[in-house]
Amino acid sequence: MNIEKKKTGDSLVISLEGKLNNSTAPQLEAELQGSLDGIKDLTFDLSDLVYISSAGLRVLLLAQKKMNAKGNMKVKNVCDEIMEIFEDTGFSSILTIE
Repeated sequence: MNIEKKKTGDSLVISLEGKLNNSTAPQLEAELQGSLDGIKDLTFDLSDLVYISSAGLRVLLLAQKKMNAKGNMKVKNVCDEIMEIFEDTGFSSILTIE
């Protein structure tokens, strides 16, 4: 999985490419550890993400909880397959999806 971050002021866009699963979720979690300091708007761009597992969902949930305390988080460019996973797991009602 590739992770690309673009910070502008207090906004951060994280673009994910590939699969977010048991092997790659720790990589994303580590990237988020220091990256959210001072961030008020976090956006995950999933246009190039082809799969997400429960481990990936957990990382998104952790990010959502952190951002609830200090700002906003949204997810955009979700493909149909991942949107179906979000709907089946109830994440579509937890996350702000554009």
